[in-house]
Amino acid sequence: MGAGGSGDDERLARVALGRVIEPGDGTALRVFEGLGVVEIWERLRRKETGTERWGPRVDAAQPERDLERGAAAGARFVIPGDDEWPEQLDVLDEAGRVSRRAGAPFGLWVRGAGLLQAAVERSVAVVGARACSAYGEHVAGELASGLAESGYAVVSGGAYGIDAAAHRGVLAADGVTVAVLACGVDVSYPRSNSALFSRIVERGLVVSELPPGCSPTKLRFLSRNRLIAAGSLGTVVIEAAVRSGALNSAGWAEQCGRPVLAVPGPITSRMSAGTHVLVRERDAVLVTNVAEIIEAVSPLGSGLTPYPHSPTTPFDELSHELRRVLDAVPVNHPVPATRIAVTAGLDLPTTQAALQALAALSLTHRSPTGWHLPPPT
Repeated sequence: MGAGGSGDDERLARVALGRVIEPGDGTALRVFEGLGVVEIWERLRRKETGTERWGPRVDAAQPERDLERGAAAGARFVIPGDDEWPEQLDVLDEAGRVSRRAGAPFGLWVRGAGLLQAAVERSVAVVGARACSAYGEHVAGELASGLAESGYAVVSGGAYGIDAAAHRGVLAADGVTVAVLACGVDVSYPRSNSALFSRIVERGLVVSELPPGCSPTKLRFLSRNRLIAAGSLGTVVIEAAVRSGALNSAGWAEQCGRPVLAVPGPITSRMSAGTHVLVRERDAVLVTNVAEIIEAVSPLGSGLTPYPHSPTTPFDELSHELRRVLDAVPVNHPVPATRIAVTAGLDLPTTQAALQALAALSLTHRSPTGWHLPPPT
């Protein structure tokens, strides 16, 4: 849908449409395709043929009142063209549908002191199960904290479980986190997360495309997921059942061309079954630490993380012959070099030279009765 209209008219039209048309309403996209927001609003107000389904909400819409109510809650309404508008959300105009939801938002209600565009331009979404395990909660907090320490904002949905753990992990690291809600920004849902939302507003942002006062619904959660996925560089899924909102977010990330990253869990855990499906069937990148996440969301060839290696030991630097001799040296009972040569399968001069070299490295010890390994330190 295009813009159209003067600045004030367009902003009021977008506020009104956010009240009248459900987020991601595919029917509205078809009916009003190619029209600017001011024209859409005028057609709805005139109750033109084909707009009847939205009639009851049109009569109740008061965009000026919504702006006043938002301002009273400390919220502002951000639209395309504003400096604060996150342009990466525009990809939703072209992204395919997921769960019959689609389209970019008409605008976003934002609470918090930071600028939305600045917060999300270098951000990673962290999502997962509400009924998560202690393992999932711990991993979410640790990864989110590490991302914050690496200069990334973390975007999530403010829900119980993985979402809340991710937000708290960022706050503990004095980072920036963004909570995208499926209700008005002046509504605390879930209510027990009210204190968390207050902390997020102080240090980050609370965002929603729904007007002030709106309550959450199942479809609104699914619509909200597209904003989380589109607004971030990539989406990390930590614990998700085979059917879950977190996998819906992963679907949106795929549609938007964003990387999908999955944290593995125990194969016995039902809550990790969905993340394993992402890796096995949907080409998600398996990640286990912050460095791997940064590599996956960075431009190709940058942010690379080294392949993990075990610590180097003195044994790693030995030649093949030295290793053979060292393997033949007993631990406790000293034996002569002739015995070691037989065990190692080498001639005596070679074995004796090797034993001397190993002794210089403090890897063998010579006693009056023969050679043995030094006692452990």
